[in-house]
Amino acid sequence: MAVVIRLRQEGSKDHTVYRVVAADKRARRDGRFLEILGTYDPNKDGKNFSLNMDRVNALIADGAKPSGTVASLIRKTVAAAG
Repeated sequence: MAVVIRLRQEGSKDHTVYRVVAADKRARRDGRFLEILGTYDPNKDGKNFSLNMDRVNALIADGAKPSGTVASLIRKTVAAAG
């Protein structure tokens, strides 16, 4: 099973928020997922996301591939940490 780390769209039409999830590559965008890894709210100013980096790093070490947007969030988290 190929695992990807990607965004899952939630919220209302005018206020979309996203959850960062680990999911099977074949699953729909808002379909079944393995676990929730964080959140992303593009409507907020400042730090608008949170990630569980321990689990993200463990999944990447096991072969999971992050999507482009999630990879950007990971880079921002690493840059902010040090």
